[in-house]
Amino acid sequence: MFDGQSEDVVLAFRLCYKASMLQLKDVSKSFGGQDVLRGISWHVRPGDRIGLCGDNGAGKTTLLRLFAGQMEADAGTVQLSKGATIGYLPQEGLEHRGRSLFAEVQSALDDLLFIEKELKRLEGRIAEKTAQADLDRYAELQECFRQRGGYAMETEVARVLKGLGFRESEWQKPCENFSGGWQMRIALAKLLLCQPNLLLLDEPTNHLDLPARDWLEGYLATYPHAVVLVSHDRYFLDQVVTRIADIWNCVLTDYPGSYSHYLVVREERIIGLREAKRRQDEEVARLEAFISKFRYNANKAALVQSRVKQLAKIARIELPPERKRIGFTFPPPPKSGRLAIGLEDVRHGYGEQTVLDEVNLEVERGERVALVGANGAGKSTLMRLLAGVEAPWTGTRTEGVNLAQAYFAQDQARTLDSSLTVLEQITRAAPFDMVPQVRNILGAFLFRGDDVHKRVSVLSGGERNRLALAVLLLRPANLLLLDEPTNHLDLASKEVLLDALKGYSGTMVFVSHDRYFVDALASRVVEVADTRATPYLGNYEDFLRAKAGEGDASHSSLRVEQVGSANGQPAAPDKADRVASHTERKTARREEQKRQKQLTQVETRIEELEAQLAELTTEMQDPAMAVDHGRLGKLIDQHAELQTELDDCMARWEELQEMAEAGNGA
Repeated sequence: MFDGQSEDVVLAFRLCYKASMLQLKDVSKSFGGQDVLRGISWHVRPGDRIGLCGDNGAGKTTLLRLFAGQMEADAGTVQLSKGATIGYLPQEGLEHRGRSLFAEVQSALDDLLFIEKELKRLEGRIAEKTAQADLDRYAELQECFRQRGGYAMETEVARVLKGLGFRESEWQKPCENFSGGWQMRIALAKLLLCQPNLLLLDEPTNHLDLPARDWLEGYLATYPHAVVLVSHDRYFLDQVVTRIADIWNCVLTDYPGSYSHYLVVREERIIGLREAKRRQDEEVARLEAFISKFRYNANKAALVQSRVKQLAKIARIELPPERKRIGFTFPPPPKSGRLAIGLEDVRHGYGEQTVLDEVNLEVERGERVALVGANGAGKSTLMRLLAGVEAPWTGTRTEGVNLAQAYFAQDQARTLDSSLTVLEQITRAAPFDMVPQVRNILGAFLFRGDDVHKRVSVLSGGERNRLALAVLLLRPANLLLLDEPTNHLDLASKEVLLDALKGYSGTMVFVSHDRYFVDALASRVVEVADTRATPYLGNYEDFLRAKAGEGDASHSSLRVEQVGSANGQPAAPDKADRVASHTERKTARREEQKRQKQLTQVETRIEELEAQLAELTTEMQDPAMAVDHGRLGKLIDQHAELQTELDDCMARWEELQEMAEAGNGA
């Protein structure tokens, strides 16, 4: 199907098939007799930015590999017309060695490097002997080199490397010294520099921290050619794609717009399909009933045959299997004191390297603190210090009253018992009152059907991490310390975890590279960078606004910066002012939390009162009330009392809303 394919070219991500458009015509693919794609006809236009969505195993990676020519369709054709290059980034399995980081990434621009080498060769020849042919050739190549950005080649390589999180001090480091996640970043950097006309990315954010994801979002949002990508990062999809292709039940359905828009439109479409199916089933049942009733009636033979033909012409509507919404709730956490956990004047590191220095962090009851920063900045180190897994070089760790913590480390899977099955592992770890929920929790974390009977020993690394997270969440705790809990979860599972964490009433400190997850949960962000831990009020969006200088004074006042003064001594705000400001902020935060709690209670009561009034109104309208005056009188009095209470609640709701708006505007 793809003539001239070179394995070396595939591995180097320069899949140079000529195409101006990619088109699928009635494509089917199955594995072991199980259909994955069935009769798909689809196309990618120049400039499209498409997100492939679907459950795990739905066929997203299969479709990308078909595009890239790494797999053949069982039926149908994948057509590529002339004029474009295709670049493919798989999820894993790539390794680079033999060159420095900068040289390896720059090799993606081999055509420009060739022109540069040819220009230098011509310069040498012209210096020895001037020939008109050499001058003409030199001028032609020089103009081509200039137009294609050759003179900014090294600058562009540096921009991409910095954007993906590589430090300048690492540029001459041999590629083989980078770990698997960084190997994938190297591959992504090469792909972006190639700028193929069709860019295929399978989970490009898997190995990226939040700063690198932010950079990649901006890069892809302005990418001049077509992009087709798979991602389990909802925010990333919303920022990058303009079209969603949903693979469900072996069929691909197109939805224009962002991922959030797709969720709404898909649900509306399924509701419409269900209604159309209901009407069709009624029509089919009516025709079948007629045929059955008059099948042996000679006088009705013509009518029966007419109905048989009519029935045969009906194109049956197939509903996709319903996606079950699995949820769970945390066991009630034990009561704790105001302070959950605290670090004071902490310094810590490994060997001769200081990772964290002068860290002061207090986490209060009910807070949801997100640790953000580049990979290697010290987020996991800070989590281990908070959990008490490591003792700091200097400084103190303080536990709050009645602390009951649950710590999920990135290597949490090592705590599992390989001899047990998935179901045995989680059941053994579950408190008695949580045992009925273990099946639901396993389903939420992608262990469904016979998966629960697999031995832990045969699980993949991602499956082990998911199981370890499920086990941890069963334990009653008033402090959750979660280091990248969203790794290896698909979009649906992230939503389940997010909903559960939103309903969790304890305290939480977490690390996640999923922007949507952080924005939805965090009440405070702590940036870990340059050995410091700097707090910012609000979620990740507020943090970015503060970093860009657009935040209000409450953000900047939380930052303690070392600024050199004229005499070389650091200039810092007066300590008393800092303490007073911090106290004011904590008081304001407590007042806001109290206000929000009251607002929720009032809204709940309003809903209850409105429901009770509706029931009373229905009962009062009963014709029997016309003769039961005693009962009717009691109902009228009760209605009046509830209406008065509802009016009071509405007034209180308006008052709380005004207070909240005033607080936000302050």
